[in-house]
Amino acid sequence: MTKARKQMHLGAILSGVGTTQNGWLDPGLPGDASVDIDWYIDNARKAEAARFDLVFIVDSPFITPDTAPHFLNRLEPLTLLSAVAVATSRIGLAGTLTASYWEPFNVARQFASLDLISKGRAGWNVVTTGLEGAARNYGRDTHFDHALRYRRAGEFLEVVKGLWDSYEDDAFPRDKAAGVFLDKAKLHRLDHKGEFFSVAGPLNIQRSRQGQPVIFQAGESAEGRAFGAAIAEGIYSNAESFEQAREFYADVKGRAAALGRDPDHIVILPGLVPIIADSDEEAQNGKLDLDKALVQLGRPFNYHDFRQYDLDAPFPDVSGLTLNSYKGHAERIVRTARQEGLTLRQTAWHFAARANPFVGTAATVADEIERWFLGGASDGFNLRVTSPTDFARFIDQVVPILQARNLFRRDYAHDTLRGHLGLPFPENRHALAREQLAVAAE
Repeated sequence: MTKARKQMHLGAILSGVGTTQNGWLDPGLPGDASVDIDWYIDNARKAEAARFDLVFIVDSPFITPDTAPHFLNRLEPLTLLSAVAVATSRIGLAGTLTASYWEPFNVARQFASLDLISKGRAGWNVVTTGLEGAARNYGRDTHFDHALRYRRAGEFLEVVKGLWDSYEDDAFPRDKAAGVFLDKAKLHRLDHKGEFFSVAGPLNIQRSRQGQPVIFQAGESAEGRAFGAAIAEGIYSNAESFEQAREFYADVKGRAAALGRDPDHIVILPGLVPIIADSDEEAQNGKLDLDKALVQLGRPFNYHDFRQYDLDAPFPDVSGLTLNSYKGHAERIVRTARQEGLTLRQTAWHFAARANPFVGTAATVADEIERWFLGGASDGFNLRVTSPTDFARFIDQVVPILQARNLFRRDYAHDTLRGHLGLPFPENRHALAREQLAVAAE
């Protein structure tokens, strides 16, 4: 099947009152949306009615008083998604959880539970935690080093996936007549001993109808790209332009192929914040005040306060600052400011009111979405949902255009997240090994 005949995937990032400084001011948005489960359920149902692949919940374990409104006061992802699971029936449910400050056994059990509650619709966005301040919330004085975080996360995920295979798919005959609940030969300890973790297992929960939750990842740095190419089945990318998105797409897919993976088994979904209006001229970006723009600029540098510098001097030398937070994003800010000779003021505005290629009428936005998808820049998109008006316009105006062009589904063909994304079923490693031994013996 050629790329032109494939259909794109759409996710909805449910962002409550917003991850920018002024999104919460939307008159149609409840001020408590980020902690109102009814808001999440309502928007998940709207996304499901529009046949989106999944809803996506972002998270991080550190805030400051200047943090964006949604981050200041929001529901924990796994609890939230468990409630959404029983209020929906087909849409996938992906949540963020850090591998830096949790234990593999807990994470394996939580996501396996969500996968069973949702009947095979769970996904885990594996992150390593960008903000250094998180360390002090988990009994550490300093954050794990950037490279160490990714090495640790690799082993963490290895343990979790091993625990998910504790039971073979037919381990529970539940034969009341014979009095056999469990086939003990199909229960497997893990007995993992590695650099960071020692976990015996087994996990006390069975696999779901999709086998294992889908693994998502997001990372712009070289380490992040390498990690995603090695382990991810879905990747949330962040690109300002078609060219940047295409470079990221080709790089990650190429890395995956070099590792022996099928590149088509990694679904890359750039973020999408469309601005839709009745005419291209009417569509325009919202404004931020400069103070809030400077706060947003500081977040990738662990909330460094850029308000202390001369706004109209060249972007300050930050070589003395740690890049152990959101390293890829911080490096991009520094690189852009230097290459374009920007002042601090210009840099703040550039990244606060960043160029948005998805601006215009519904047809114009659909045209650009199609260009990215068919042009090798994405396998679909993650739409950020805050403004109810913007979400409604996208569903009511853009989605029908994509469907008419046969770029997006009109109805679900599957009932699991893996099915929606076109990902293979992960066979239980122990059952697979037994089958391979049997074949070899023939």
